[in-house]
Amino acid sequence: MSETVSATADPKGGPGGEYGRGTVGPRIRSFRRRAGLSQEAAASGAGISARALRDIERGRVRRPRAYTLRSLAGTLGLSDDELADLLADARTGPPRDTGRPSLLILGPLVLRRGRTPVPVAGPVLRRLLGLLALKHPEPATQQEITDILWPSGPPRSHPSLIHTYVSQARRLLAPCGPGSAPPPTVVRTPTGYRLEASRNRIDLGHFDELLARSERLPRATEPEALYESLAEALRCWRGPVLADADPVLRRHPAAVAAEERRVRAALLHADTALLLRRSGEAVPVLADLVNTEPLHEGLHARLIIALADSGEQAAALQVFTRLRRRLDEELGIEPGTEIREAHLRVLRRQPQGPRRAGSPAPAHRAPARREPAHSTETHRESAHPAETHREPAHPTEGHGAPARRAEPAATTPPPAQLPSGSGAFVGRRPQMRVLDTLVASDPARRPRIAVVVGPPGVGKTALATHWAHARREHFTDGQLFVDLRGHSRLPALRPGDVLAQFLRALGAPPHALPAHPPNEDEAAALYRTLLAGKRLLIVLDDARDAEQVRPLIPGAPGCAVVITSRSRLAGLVSTEGARRIALDVLDPDEGCELLGGIAGACNVAAEEAAARRLVELCGGLPLAIRTAGANLVARDASIAGHCAELAGDGILGRLRVEGDRRSTVRSAFELSYRTLPGEARRMFRLLGQLPGPELTVDTAAVLAGVTPAASAALLARLADAHLVRERAGRFGLDVLLRSYARELIGADEAHTARRRLVLSRAPGPVRHGTGRDNCSGSYASSAGSRTQSGGDRKDSRSAPLPSAGAGHPDASAPSGPAGGSRTGPSRTVGRTAAPPRAEPREPGMHRHE
Repeated sequence: MSETVSATADPKGGPGGEYGRGTVGPRIRSFRRRAGLSQEAAASGAGISARALRDIERGRVRRPRAYTLRSLAGTLGLSDDELADLLADARTGPPRDTGRPSLLILGPLVLRRGRTPVPVAGPVLRRLLGLLALKHPEPATQQEITDILWPSGPPRSHPSLIHTYVSQARRLLAPCGPGSAPPPTVVRTPTGYRLEASRNRIDLGHFDELLARSERLPRATEPEALYESLAEALRCWRGPVLADADPVLRRHPAAVAAEERRVRAALLHADTALLLRRSGEAVPVLADLVNTEPLHEGLHARLIIALADSGEQAAALQVFTRLRRRLDEELGIEPGTEIREAHLRVLRRQPQGPRRAGSPAPAHRAPARREPAHSTETHRESAHPAETHREPAHPTEGHGAPARRAEPAATTPPPAQLPSGSGAFVGRRPQMRVLDTLVASDPARRPRIAVVVGPPGVGKTALATHWAHARREHFTDGQLFVDLRGHSRLPALRPGDVLAQFLRALGAPPHALPAHPPNEDEAAALYRTLLAGKRLLIVLDDARDAEQVRPLIPGAPGCAVVITSRSRLAGLVSTEGARRIALDVLDPDEGCELLGGIAGACNVAAEEAAARRLVELCGGLPLAIRTAGANLVARDASIAGHCAELAGDGILGRLRVEGDRRSTVRSAFELSYRTLPGEARRMFRLLGQLPGPELTVDTAAVLAGVTPAASAALLARLADAHLVRERAGRFGLDVLLRSYARELIGADEAHTARRRLVLSRAPGPVRHGTGRDNCSGSYASSAGSRTQSGGDRKDSRSAPLPSAGAGHPDASAPSGPAGGSRTGPSRTVGRTAAPPRAEPREPGMHRHE
C-alpha cells in the first residue's frame, strides 16, 4: 500500500498513536509521513537501505544505532528535542507496561494490550465498551446501558445478559502481566457500571487533559507552547467518535459533546497556527473536520484563510463556493459575516494572519502586498476567482511607463497549486517508481514528461496528486496545477488561457502579460522565459489531446510535467519523449484495501468474502469502490447487504453518491462517451451485446455491419479513449463499461446486431469475417483478472450464441428464419450480413446528455 500523509499521525506516541509511547519504529514512521516522504526517499536521504528503514519502522530493530537515528533526523527534519527522545527510547527499549490495555474511541473503537490489538467480537460488547469509555469517569446507568445495547427493545433476560457482557469486558481489559498501576476494569455502582481506568488509558480522557491544559495557557505570551499542546491533543483523533459504532451510540450526548470539544480545539489550533505563520499545518486538520461538520462556518472560514495563506487561493475559493451552495440547498440561507469576510480577504490578497512582533518573514516567501478595497484589480479578481495569483500593478505604472524585464515580482510567493490528495491511496508501486524517474539524481536518465493514461475512474488524478505531494520537496520553486477539462461538461481550456493563469501565478508583471485573448505564441515564450533555471512541477490534469498540452511544456530541463488523460497521447511519446504510465483496475487485494480505508479495515476483515464480492461487482475500478464504500458508511449497511443491492442489472444507477456528480460512475463514463464521433459511439453500444469478454476485428465488423477496415479504425478509436481493452489483436469491455454500453443501446439496434451475428455463424458464405476466433466462451468477471479462459482461442462455432436475457435490452430472442433459429434448417443459410445503415437516434441519451 502506498503511504499517505495522515493528519492524525502521532509522532510522540500516546493513546492516539499506533503502538503507544516509547516505541522507536512507529514514531519514525509518523515523522516520515509528516515529512511526506516514502520509505525509499527517506532511506536514500539518510544513507541506509530501504529494507533497513522498513525493519526499523516495523519494530524488527528495537534499538537502532545512534548514527542511523541522527541521519534519519536530518532527512526527516526533526527538532533537537525529537531526536533526543528517539535516542532515549533506543537506549531504554520498549516501556515496561506493554501488557496494560488502552481503549481508543476517537475514531473506530480499538482495544490494545500494549502494542497488540485485542479483537472485540460481537456488536453488543463493542457498544458496551464504547459507552463506558464515553461516560468515563462517570458511570453509565442500568437503563442507559439497556437502551444502548438493545435499541429496538431489550429481551426479557437483559439483566443477566448485562452481567455476562460486563464479565467479558473485564476479561478483555485484564493485562497479560503485572503492571506498575491498577489495570482498567469495569466496577459496579449503585446505579449501573463504571469504567475504572486512569485517564491516559482512554484516548478521549488524554485529549481532554491536553485540551484543558491548552486552554489554561496564555495565547498572547506563550503561543508556541499553546500550539504544540493543541497539536498533540488533535493527534489523538483518528476520525469521528466511535466511527464504526451504531448510530444510536454515535448520537449519544457524550459523543456529541466530545465532537464539540474537538471543534473547539481545532478552531483554537487554527487561530494559533495563523498567528505563528504556520497555516499550512492547520489545513489537514481543518479539511478533515469540515467533512464531519459540513455546515460549520467557523471551520470553513479558517480553512479558507489557511489555504490562501499557504498559497492555494484557488482551493480556498472552492471551499467558499461549496459551502455557499450547501447552505443555499440545505438551509436556504446565505453565508454569515465570518465566511464573507474570509472570502473577501482572499480576493483582496490581504495578509492572512497577524504576525508576532519581531518575528521574521518565512524564508520560503515574502508576505503578499495589501491591496486597497477599491482597487480595480480587486474587481477583476472578483469577476474571475480562479485568477487570484495576479499581483496589482505598481502605482507608478501607466501608459508612458518604460518597459521593464519580465521577471517575477519580489513579493510573489512560489505557486503551490496542488489540490488535496486522496484520503485512501493503495497500490500503484510500479507506477510510482516510473514517476520517480522525473526526480532522478542523474540528469541524463531523467525524463521531463510523464503521461498517466487509463479509463475513466481508474485513479489517474489520484496517482498524479499523491506523487506530486510526496515529491514536492524536489521542486523548490513551486507546483502549478490545472484541470484542462478535456472530458468535462464545461468547455475544455485553451492553451492560451492556461498560459495566462500560469503567468499570473509565476508573478509576471501586469504590463508584461499578453493581451486578452492572449497571443498563444507570445504567452508560451514568456512562460518558458520565467521557468528558465527553475525547479518547478507542472501537473496538467485531464488533457484532451496532445495539442492541448504542447504549449504548456516548458523548455527548462529542471522542470517536470505530469499529464493525466483518458487518451493515449501517443504523439507526446513519439515527439516529446514522454514516459507513458498506463493504469488498470485494482486487483482484489488492493480493492479490499481501498475499501477498508473508506469503510473501515475492521469491517472489511469481518466480511472478507463479501468485500471481495463487492470489489468484483465494482470491476476493480477505484471510483466505483470509493463510491460503494462511501455509501456503506452513509447508510451504515453491511457489506453483504450492499452487495445484494448492487447485484444484477442497473448497477451503475446504484453506484452513485447523492448530491455529488463526481462520485457517479455513470457520469464518468458518459463524459468519455460524449467525446466520441457517432460511428464510434455506435460501435461501443454494440460491443455490450457480446456473449464473451473479447472479440476480434472481424467479429466487430459483423456485429456493426461494416467492413473490417472500418471496424479496425473504430476499435482503435475506442481503445485510444480507453473504453475498450486491446490485447494481442483482441478487444474487450470491462465489467462496468459493458453494463454502461447495454444501458445505451435500444431494443431494435440490439436485435439487429445479434441477428447479424447469428447469420454470420450459419453454414454458408458470410460477408465479413472468417468465422474463426470471433467470440470467447464464458466470461470470468473477477476484478483485476485478465487471464483468458481456455475457450478464448477456440473456433467461434463452439462458443455460445448470444441470446436475449439478463443484461440484454430486449426480453425475447428472435425465432424462425428471420431470427436465425439455431434449430432445424434455415432458409437464410446463404444470406449475407446486412449492409450498414444510418446510425439511429441513440436510445436513452436523453437520460444522460
